[in-house]
Amino acid sequence: MDYGMIGKREKARRYAQERERIHFHSFTVTMDGNNNPHHIQYDNGRWQCDCDFFKTRGVCSHTMALEIVLENMLAAPVNNP
Repeated sequence: MDYGMIGKREKARRYAQERERIHFHSFTVTMDGNNNPHHIQYDNGRWQCDCDFFKTRGVCSHTMALEIVLENMLAAPVNNP
């Protein structure tokens, strides 16, 4: 039995439960919408989605759903001059 791996798995479970340890800075997601899939990007606090609603409002149900799933795990927006 690999006792080193057992310790690592226990540590991984603890990390997974302590969500405040995790901070996403950038990623790309495909979300299956009601009509078709949508591609969402997150980069240093800024969202991008290919749906029409996002293009006019800068927010949509797809980005809001991800904000809910990733609550307290997203990096603060970077202020660019």
